[in-house]
Amino acid sequence: MPRPVPRTDVLLNLFGAPHQSDLVTSALRLATALLARGARVQIWTCGDATRLTGAALGDTKPRDYTDLGREYPSAARVVRELIEAHPDRLYWYVCRFCAQERGAADQIPQVRTRAPFVFAEHVNAADKSLLMGVC
Repeated sequence: MPRPVPRTDVLLNLFGAPHQSDLVTSALRLATALLARGARVQIWTCGDATRLTGAALGDTKPRDYTDLGREYPSAARVVRELIEAHPDRLYWYVCRFCAQERGAADQIPQVRTRAPFVFAEHVNAADKSLLMGVC
């Protein structure tokens, strides 16, 4: 039986290529600011944005050979830590079809994979919805 979509203040729809612009940074900053104000937030990723939380990313980005001692967190780790910091107020969803099509079906355990035809349920469960990016 599918889980009901929790009621949230805002739904951020993250579409398109995540590394083409400041899309991901903007979305994460907006989500962080909303959570700091006590809001309940859900994020739905579609298209290439489904790769952000792929399990294959691991915890760190590849090392920078000019600064081997420095470690940078992967997008998956940043998202995981944000969800763990706000378990009852942040919900991250990944479009199953988009993830499978891009070889990113294996996601970190903190995100939920959903079929695209239930997207309307997520819109209905949010007081406000913001589309970010292009499919």
